[in-house]
Amino acid sequence: MAAEERDAQSGTWKPYVPADTSMKEFTFLALLIGLVMAVILGAANAYLGLKAGMTIAATYPAAVIGMAVLRLFKGSILEENLARTVGSIGESIAAGAIFTIPAFLISGVWAKFGTFQHYVESTAIMIVGGIIGILFVTLLRRVMVEDVELPFPESVAASEIHKAGRAGGTGALYLLGAGLMGALVQALKQLNVFAASWEKFVPFARSSIDLRTGSAIQGSGGALLSTPGVSPAYIGVGYIIGPRLASLNFSGGLLSWGLFVPLLLYFVGPTLETGMGHGEEGWTDQAIAVWKYMVRPIAIGGMLMSAIYTLYRMRASLIGGLKRSIGDVKKGAAGAAQISRTDKDISLKWVGPGIGLGAIFTFIIYQHFSHNVGAALVATLVMIVAGFFFAAVSGYLCGLIGSSNNPVSGLTLSTLIVAAILMVILGMKGEPGVAAVLGVAAVVCVAAAVAGEMLQDLKVGHILGGTPWKMQIGDVIGVILAGAIMFFPLLILHQGDINSGGTGFGGRALPAPQASLMALLSQGIVGGEMAWPLIIVGILMAIAMILVQVKSPMLVCVGMYLPLETTFAIFIGGLFRGVLDKLAAKRQFNAAQNARVENNGILIASGLIAGEALVGLVFAALAFYNISAPQIFRNSSFITSLFVFVIIGFILNYFPLKNAGSPDEPAPPSPVT
Repeated sequence: MAAEERDAQSGTWKPYVPADTSMKEFTFLALLIGLVMAVILGAANAYLGLKAGMTIAATYPAAVIGMAVLRLFKGSILEENLARTVGSIGESIAAGAIFTIPAFLISGVWAKFGTFQHYVESTAIMIVGGIIGILFVTLLRRVMVEDVELPFPESVAASEIHKAGRAGGTGALYLLGAGLMGALVQALKQLNVFAASWEKFVPFARSSIDLRTGSAIQGSGGALLSTPGVSPAYIGVGYIIGPRLASLNFSGGLLSWGLFVPLLLYFVGPTLETGMGHGEEGWTDQAIAVWKYMVRPIAIGGMLMSAIYTLYRMRASLIGGLKRSIGDVKKGAAGAAQISRTDKDISLKWVGPGIGLGAIFTFIIYQHFSHNVGAALVATLVMIVAGFFFAAVSGYLCGLIGSSNNPVSGLTLSTLIVAAILMVILGMKGEPGVAAVLGVAAVVCVAAAVAGEMLQDLKVGHILGGTPWKMQIGDVIGVILAGAIMFFPLLILHQGDINSGGTGFGGRALPAPQASLMALLSQGIVGGEMAWPLIIVGILMAIAMILVQVKSPMLVCVGMYLPLETTFAIFIGGLFRGVLDKLAAKRQFNAAQNARVENNGILIASGLIAGEALVGLVFAALAFYNISAPQIFRNSSFITSLFVFVIIGFILNYFPLKNAGSPDEPAPPSPVT
């Protein structure tokens, strides 16, 4: 792509909108649309991440929505670029928040979630981390976006969406229609028109001989069977990641619920049965308890080993990113005298003091958590050094593989372990030490997530001819707004689940797997509360997966950590995508048609996710205020739910195939997922 956009004679870069063109860009309307999308898409990703342990790239829906709205007001392509840039930053704030903020509650640092103090602490972490991430990327932008060796696959795809919109085609109707479908299904499910899922405990008995007495010993146990959950969001996730990755995620669920839980119940069944009765409901509760307190620590050990392996496998890219980051700052400073509009970043006169001010605020945050000046100083130093390097690495990896595949949680985990060891060396123990470690990890996590997303959007602007400093200022405003608001979706989901009979963060409805991993590690290293036997089992299991060359051990372990109805629904979505791929192959579509099929399918899946997430937040808010939604049927049947799967599967296959277009039409680049 880079070579195609260079002048044939001079070899200089030729953006879509030339640098000497005067065009509306940083307008109030574009900024407002971007800010609204930042909040909405951020909240939707917070919902999805807490429930399924993963987020979706907001770049594509933000591009489509921004184009559709601005077209009504005859907006320019640079306004669209700015709206998409600001709109997609909410997803990175959400990712940083859900990976770390719930860990304060799960670890016991916070006794409850929802006080004004917690709001201030969470908001400070998100805003300070986000702005530091943007400032770090500002130092690195020029060298990275002009590097022809970095393909920036998702940036190229997003830029082509904007160009296609200029030619008269957008996927706004698909996105909106799918969003309404996802919202309707979620609303009907909450109103109990059909069952969200169905589960049944299937008991089995065992008998053996007591060698001392010769008498028979009776025991019991069983397996908890479950259907896929009726969830457009989970189905959409499975569709986007595809059949292979969805199958890996589901295999983790089968390992957890089909092997470990029944096996543990089988061997310890008689002991567990003593104080709980013999009913199916009692055994169901016991199976869930075994999964929560015995199987999930095994899954966490597997996630830990998988994260380490992921970083090891990417060691060449990571080391290269670290080496380049130091030189990039020098090169960026050397090119400070900028002439072209498309080369103007925020002035270094503001970037340097801004990073210094961010360090001061970071010190205040850590001092608040640790109540130790020395520990706060060390933690601040760790954050600045690790934050800069990981921001550079995060941006570099986005240039290689896109933000959807950026291992932010693995980078955060590395920081957390280093910070925890330092806290132990400094004599920090107990709750203050755990709080300080989580604080370091949280700021770095938000900074790395924002840096990757920001650099990806700056590359889109580089292709389209956007003005970097305007995009950077827009993202600073977006970070401040999203950071100030993101606490409330988390609070609504947590308290709403509790008011509905759940346990909030870390429970079955809101597993928050990454935050639970952060909490367990910080407690284990600083507080000495690690469940080492179960963790070691998980580590050995992940090593076995690595040895047999499982493509993504992390995805398998996350599947073990999630409820079976969640991984099952993601698997169903993957099957729908597999059916689509088979049908497209059977019709012998060429590359252009396959690209259109993929683009339309991903937009529809994204709409399903956003629709369910937003309505899910509405019903969580009702539960938060103890407002009970009316129940249409007292005992709804899951048989009715099967029709929902059929309808969603039809939508995800029919409309992409219908709009494959003519073989003669040019192909847009497919979004990399």
